[in-house]
Amino acid sequence: MTLAPPAPTVWATLRNPRLLSIEVLAGIVTTLALIPEVISFSVIAGVDPRVSLIASVVLAITMSFLGGRPAMITAAAGAVALVIGPLVKEHGVEYLLPTVVLAGLIQVAFGLGGFARLMRFIPRSVMIGFVNSLGILIFVAQVPHLLDVPWLVYPLFALTVVIVLVLPRITTAVPAPLVAIVAVTVISVVAHLQIPTVGDQGVISGGLPGFTELLVPLNLDTLSLIWPTAVSVAFVGLMETLLTAKLVDDITETRSSKSRESWALGIANIAAGFYGGIAGCAMIGQTVVNVKLGRARTRISTFVAGLFLLILVTALSSVMELIPMVALAAVMMIVALKTINWHSVMPSTLKRMPLSETLVMATTVLLVVVTHNLAIGVVAGTVLAMILFARRVAHVVRVDRTLDDDGSAVSYLVHGPLFFGSSNDLVEQFSYAEDPAVVTVDFSQAQIWDASTVAVLDSVTNKYEAHGTTVTFAGLDPRSTDLHSRLSGALGD
Repeated sequence: MTLAPPAPTVWATLRNPRLLSIEVLAGIVTTLALIPEVISFSVIAGVDPRVSLIASVVLAITMSFLGGRPAMITAAAGAVALVIGPLVKEHGVEYLLPTVVLAGLIQVAFGLGGFARLMRFIPRSVMIGFVNSLGILIFVAQVPHLLDVPWLVYPLFALTVVIVLVLPRITTAVPAPLVAIVAVTVISVVAHLQIPTVGDQGVISGGLPGFTELLVPLNLDTLSLIWPTAVSVAFVGLMETLLTAKLVDDITETRSSKSRESWALGIANIAAGFYGGIAGCAMIGQTVVNVKLGRARTRISTFVAGLFLLILVTALSSVMELIPMVALAAVMMIVALKTINWHSVMPSTLKRMPLSETLVMATTVLLVVVTHNLAIGVVAGTVLAMILFARRVAHVVRVDRTLDDDGSAVSYLVHGPLFFGSSNDLVEQFSYAEDPAVVTVDFSQAQIWDASTVAVLDSVTNKYEAHGTTVTFAGLDPRSTDLHSRLSGALGD
């Protein structure tokens, strides 16, 4: 097995012009891919586009210093916008600041408490479903930019696709998406084409805002109003961020600190709440642009993305407004197609894969695509995977019965893990009426995992005693012995 070379450090990259140019150009092209989505998500959240753009600057720059996953892009995201939008529409934008700050504090506590380690319990089938559903959502989100538009949009779309796909075969010195976006923008401006541009998506000029003012009282009434939304924002943001971090780990074959990423996201959201106004999380599409198309590997790319976005919003907003939406849509469609794990849906793969794994992946994809909520799909997929796993494990327990030659004693050898799903039928595996007076149950090939199993063993003991038979439990490992000794006889009927 060939191990991937370690990712370059920031210091090593700064001293290497080639690596530095890769990081800078990746950050620039990622920013261009970021802008239309941030603007569209601001509409969903019910806030001014400039609020989302400035918040994205704060998030990207803060995470470039504090985050636990280098090269991952954090900005005002759709997942958070979907959650926070109803609060803004029903109670007003003034409740954004306390909601975002509370969500950030929850994320800090989550990270410092080490709860990010819970991500290890998300099965591979759910992760693949998450990735595939994200690819579908990214692709579908671009389709409106190709409908009911002037016919000139379609040749520009084709040109963008050709540049992005063909240029890397000629040179990788400059990211192909950046070349495509610049080329299409120049053609559009020089030819005075009347096609949809970034400027049509919303007002993005006007300079920097001041600090967000607190316009609501800090009391229990406000807390009771904002805490459900704050909790949702915190955990939706954490889930999308940690899943994206795991994806980048796989792409780059490097490790990241999920706990650090969690508390850093909380601090970044608090900062964005006070200067900008809205929360955010990792953005998988733009992260794939940065890591796959841009080949970025360090924090420099994310810092450049935040800095370049700040420059565009303040000094170059008039230039940014000229970028044709079709160029950005074409780039994101290619990103979407590259995001999907096509191997996972090939007939040959599905034929070999256990039906339960395919069902979990399909359920995750379906729920995410239907609800546009990553958290619902991932949680439902994980719960379904646990239920199907418990169902499979429940049927691996086996009991072998051996009668002594003289018929004076019998031994049972139990195989497999014993827990609430597998031990319920254990009580029926013994021949209480026919067994001799001495019975030994050997657990050297089994383990006791919960109180349900101890209760079952108590029931087995009671049944044998009712027949005047002595039963001995042998071969328990130390942990099982401790659990059994503590709970046996203390669980009631």
